[in-house]
Amino acid sequence: MYMYNWKKCTYTFGGIAMELTDKQQQVLDYLTERIDEEGRIPTLRQAAVDLGVSHTAVAQLMNQLEKKNVLAREGYYGRTVRLYPEPRENSNPRAGRELPVVGRITAGLPMYAQQEWEGTVVVDSSVFPGDNLFCLRIKGQSMKDAGIFDGDLVVCEPRQYAENGEVVAVLIKGEEATVKRFFRYADHIELRPANDAYQVVCYPFSELLVQGKVVGVIRGRHAEFDGERK
Repeated sequence: MYMYNWKKCTYTFGGIAMELTDKQQQVLDYLTERIDEEGRIPTLRQAAVDLGVSHTAVAQLMNQLEKKNVLAREGYYGRTVRLYPEPRENSNPRAGRELPVVGRITAGLPMYAQQEWEGTVVVDSSVFPGDNLFCLRIKGQSMKDAGIFDGDLVVCEPRQYAENGEVVAVLIKGEEATVKRFFRYADHIELRPANDAYQVVCYPFSELLVQGKVVGVIRGRHAEFDGERK
C-alpha cells in the first residue's frame, strides 16, 4: 500500500498557480511514484486498489487533474498519460504509453504465432519512444545469453528487414515465429540462438519474414500486463 502525506499543494503550470485538493494531490503523487519506480502507469483498477478508493473515484480525480492541466491523457481510453511535474531546468514531462502484447512467441523451438492481442502493457515513453511498437511474450531459454529469458516481454519495432547481428522476431514459413540473431548470406539466412545448447538454423529467403527488431526487454512484475479487453 502506498502512503501519502495529506496536505494542500499549490501547483504551478505555465506560470499559473493552482491549488490541488488533498485527494487530487494523492493521485498525482501516486502516479508520479509508479512512473518513477516502474516506468509505467497502472490500470484504473490497480490504482483503486492501491489508493483504497473506488474505480470511479480514481477516474473522476484524473479527470479533475486533466482539467487543471496537471496531466494529459491521449487515446480513446486515456491509457497514455503524461504528467507535468514542477518545472525543472531541461526537464521533460513524464509519460506512459500502452503497447499491445500481440501473442506468445518462442525463443527455442518455434511455436505457432498467435495474431490476436493477449493484452497490453504500459511503459515509459521516454524509454520506448518509437512508433507502432508491440510486445511479444518469450517462451524458452535460447536467447538467455542476450539477456532474454523465459517469460520476458520483448519490445519490438515493426520491420520487414534486418541488419546482420540484430536480434529480430521472424515468421517462419508463414506460421511459426521465433526471436533470434539475424545473419544474411548470399544464398540463405542464418538464425543464431544466444545459448550454446541450441543449434544455428539456416533458411532459404522464401521461408522467412522479419516481423520486427527487438529494442528492449520487460522482465518480472513489469512484464505483467492488462489482459482485459475494453
